[in-house]
Amino acid sequence: MRQFRALFRLSLLAVTAMTLPACGPSAPPPAQRPPADVGVIQIQPRRFELWTELPGRTSAYRVAEVRPQVSGILQKRLFEEGATVRSGQVLYQIDPAPYEAAVQRAAATLARARAGGEVARLKARRFAELAAARMVPQQDNDDVQAALRQAEADVQAAEASLASARIDLGYTRIRSPIDGVISESFLTEGALVTTAQPQPLARVTQLDPIYVDIQRPTADLLRLQEELAAGHLERVGPDAVRVGLLLEDGSTYANSGRLAFSGVTVDRGTGSVNLRVVFPNPEQRLLPGLYVRGRLSEGALPDALLVPQRAVTRDGQGNASVMVVGADNKLEPRRIQTRRAIGTDWLVEHGLAPGDRVVVSGPLQMMPGMPVNPVPADAPSNNAPAAGPQPAKEAAGHG
Repeated sequence: MRQFRALFRLSLLAVTAMTLPACGPSAPPPAQRPPADVGVIQIQPRRFELWTELPGRTSAYRVAEVRPQVSGILQKRLFEEGATVRSGQVLYQIDPAPYEAAVQRAAATLARARAGGEVARLKARRFAELAAARMVPQQDNDDVQAALRQAEADVQAAEASLASARIDLGYTRIRSPIDGVISESFLTEGALVTTAQPQPLARVTQLDPIYVDIQRPTADLLRLQEELAAGHLERVGPDAVRVGLLLEDGSTYANSGRLAFSGVTVDRGTGSVNLRVVFPNPEQRLLPGLYVRGRLSEGALPDALLVPQRAVTRDGQGNASVMVVGADNKLEPRRIQTRRAIGTDWLVEHGLAPGDRVVVSGPLQMMPGMPVNPVPADAPSNNAPAAGPQPAKEAAGHG
């Protein structure tokens, strides 16, 4: 019995010892984490000039095929193939001997005609005096005066023949019709050439300046006209459309061009019109047939809103949205509509207003309604490394 009572007391003491800590003061609640830092930029409107890029190809400013204008044997080639030639420079020499003889023959014919004309003139003067004195019949005087006019016509014909013979002699020296770079010679010395032959002797191409033919869709032209008429775009200036050029390797061509003309006929296959632009090409970097991209100035937006591409996300349907920090420093999603990509930014058409704070960096998990601590995007953050939304890969379009 005593042993049982001792065990009971020990059990009671143990239970009391176990229950005493539960009756003490409660544990303090865990400390709350401060709001996460997010990098934001404040959207501000600014004037921005819009450019559009369109494909194009270069073409020579002028191309001239060198052809003979008289027949004969080629004696000399007087140029280096692939060299730059000047207008009027002698390129080939045709055997001039037959044409020199023709000039001499025409000169002799002219001398004979002039001598005959002098005889007719003296005779006509004498007959005119005799006819006035009624010493010869009037019919004889009329015949002599007509012979004088015929002799004068013979002189004019002989002069024309001599001039033609001299022209043909000059054509034996074949000259370049334009400035440019000459091709290889398609015929060699000793070849027989003829007037109006189908095969050219060589080809001269003028490369400075040079044309760039750009195809522009008619839908873009109509949209541009509507935006200018509605005042959404401002004209850059009274001058002609400014045009830049991007080469095949992505580099920018140093010289700007001017719009020579815009086509008035729409291509049925492509639905576009041709724009011909003239570019200076002093270093001959642009060669005919080169694929390029033309940058045309469309106008200026007086209040453009630009947002970095890394701040924009898209859903499965392609709808664009950004995270905006509200007045209570809580995140709220905002659906936007983008117009086109400009460098690393999107041009926003709808959805944002001046002064909005757009999140460009922050923690991996950003939920709507989450409180945050907005800091300038270029300021250091206390957060762990984080990845913002991935930029869209589109070159241009609507969100």
